[in-house]
Amino acid sequence: MASVISPVHSPIRTCQFSSLYLSSNKISPSFALLKARSLSSKASSLTFSPLPETIKPFSPVELSGKALRFSGWSQELRRRGSVELPVAKAAAADAEGAEIESAAGYGKPSKSFSEKFPFLITGFFFFMWYLLNVIFNILNKKVYNYFPYPYFVSVIHLLVGVVYCLVSWSIGLPKRAPIDKEQLALLTPVAFCHALGHVMSNVSFAAVAVSFTHTIKALEPFFNASASQFVLGQHIPLSLWLSLAPVVIGVSMASLTELSFNWLGFGSAMISNIAFTYRSIYSKKAMTGMDSTNVYAYISIIALLVCIPPALLIEGPQLLQYGFRDAIAKVGLYKFLSDLFWIGMFYHLYNQLATNTLERVAPLTHAVGNVLKRVFVIGFSIVVFGNKISTQTGIGTAIAIAGVAIYSLIKANIEEQKRKAAEISTS
Repeated sequence: MASVISPVHSPIRTCQFSSLYLSSNKISPSFALLKARSLSSKASSLTFSPLPETIKPFSPVELSGKALRFSGWSQELRRRGSVELPVAKAAAADAEGAEIESAAGYGKPSKSFSEKFPFLITGFFFFMWYLLNVIFNILNKKVYNYFPYPYFVSVIHLLVGVVYCLVSWSIGLPKRAPIDKEQLALLTPVAFCHALGHVMSNVSFAAVAVSFTHTIKALEPFFNASASQFVLGQHIPLSLWLSLAPVVIGVSMASLTELSFNWLGFGSAMISNIAFTYRSIYSKKAMTGMDSTNVYAYISIIALLVCIPPALLIEGPQLLQYGFRDAIAKVGLYKFLSDLFWIGMFYHLYNQLATNTLERVAPLTHAVGNVLKRVFVIGFSIVVFGNKISTQTGIGTAIAIAGVAIYSLIKANIEEQKRKAAEISTS
């Protein structure tokens, strides 16, 4: 006679699988009486008998439809209880961002490198901004030593940048923002001032030492303050005017004893300061709503169209007669073309990096960084080209840079106070 196994009471334990997208149907689990057939039976199976009325059923259990995201089938999801099923390994968190428990523990959302180390990314932007600016200024001056045609070189700077922007637009990095007639009318004065300032800067670079041009361009804050006070009618605090005094004195000292001084280089650098000042004024009025990358691309395109006519009229005949021929004879066709390409590329990239850096830091940090950039350019140009400067020129340059630093700090603090006051008034 075959032995019969006593009934076994086995509870159905609860298990929530939020990854299976199950509907929330309610099931009333209870005790099931498991009966086994005779051991002599060849095929062993289980049968279920009705529940005795004396046993109180458990409360209903709901299976949630909450979703889990899975990245692989390498681990088991373990819940409290006796059920253990192989399922996908939970990625980082469920659809609502909550942690989930897996065999390896609790998963947490992973952070990108830029989120973990933002200071390193910002430092990298500053480093690349300085590096590209220094390389541009040095390579640009080397080109002028054998190809002294600043109007044509200015066109090349902008042309390479425009081609770069067109290629970036074609692959959607970034996506091109549409422009209408109204926006074009707003950006045209900005682009004209940008073109004039850029050409005049290059005329100065070709005529005098790079260090001297940057010393003169340290006067740009003085022109900005003057335009704000007398053109825009904005009140400039006395502290800002006083901070500009060392800038004017330092530039004057450096100019009086600069060995490479000539009026063409000095005058063109001053015109560049005025042009960039008005570019800032028009930029404030030309709020188009586009991102900075697209705005700079459109400005470069318009500025290129502005620069081409004077380059053809002023330098065109000379270039055709002997300009190109002499440059190729000195350095070769390949080096001549590659130098023109790279100075254009470095010009565009350092300007773009300057804009990207400004978007990542506070105005005060950017102002200090801009002053340090000018110090780097002046220092490296003196070392690379071996420019001899007098003691008075060195002292004057240092005083001018210190004045710019003081001005930038005061102005940034004033802007920060205005911003905080505006936030308080709106809150």
